[in-house]
Amino acid sequence: MSSALPRRRVLASLAACTAALATGGSFASTPWPNKAVRIIVPFAPGGGADSSARLLADLFAPQLGQGVIVENKPGAGSAIGVTAAAQARDGHTLLMASNSMVINPSLNPQLASDPARDFDAIGMVSAQPLVLVVPANSPAKSFKELLALAKARPGMTAGNSGNGTLAHIASEIFAGQAGTQITPVAYKGESALLPEMISGLVDFGFLNLPSVAAHIKSGRVRALAVSSPQDVAELPGVPTVRALGFAALEVQGWAALLAPKGSIAPEGLTRLEGLLAQALASDAARTRFALLNVTPFVLDRAATTEFLQQETARYAGVIKARGIKAG
Repeated sequence: MSSALPRRRVLASLAACTAALATGGSFASTPWPNKAVRIIVPFAPGGGADSSARLLADLFAPQLGQGVIVENKPGAGSAIGVTAAAQARDGHTLLMASNSMVINPSLNPQLASDPARDFDAIGMVSAQPLVLVVPANSPAKSFKELLALAKARPGMTAGNSGNGTLAHIASEIFAGQAGTQITPVAYKGESALLPEMISGLVDFGFLNLPSVAAHIKSGRVRALAVSSPQDVAELPGVPTVRALGFAALEVQGWAALLAPKGSIAPEGLTRLEGLLAQALASDAARTRFALLNVTPFVLDRAATTEFLQQETARYAGVIKARGIKAG
């Protein structure tokens, strides 16, 4: 009896294995995810990337059957959070990436992660335009008047929310279009920049719409253009840079969902890609994004990979041409 029992167990195991193989199963396969999923946001809580990540966490969790946790890891222009995500090998970590990810490799190549080398794309999430603004007392009443002023007065001050940020780079693109030089002035965020913009201590700047919208409505600053492909409903009468003939200034803040390279199997990435598309088409996303003044930005995995490569090359060219250095 003692020798027959192990033999029966072996035969039973072989039968189970045969059945599993016949139905496409395997010993090693387990459903993904099999534990909580983490979304790293490389910024402090409260911003657009953080809010987008929390919305996706709420929408993904019921579909995945696991908890989805948002973890904020701010610092070093997003490099701390991006590096932490790139090094995560648990197969259940995602990254909510932004423009800084494609800008940093040209500013700090030793510190930066490369989106193509270190991450698999899942999809784009959202896009948000910048608004070109001047103080209310500025002599420039239009984009073309500011352009002429910049040509006539090299060294005009351009406020931004930090060296190497999208706002800084947008102002350098503007200077390149004007064929002039500017004096970038970096502040610790837009909350520090705005009082000096309002008082006229800086000449112009590219700011995020949510932070400056109330000041535009009150007349404390003047909006001259938006950097989005489409008109912005909240800013009637403010032209797009493309409509003005300056498509090179069409820069937007964006968010993208990525996974550490090779950490999630293709079928898991495909599942996430589908869930992301469903989430962005939902009423919940439209409502939340409207409050954030952002729009859903839907691209599949392949198109997202191509977009990130194009953005990396684009900003590398600007940084080199304008001699932008890390702060």
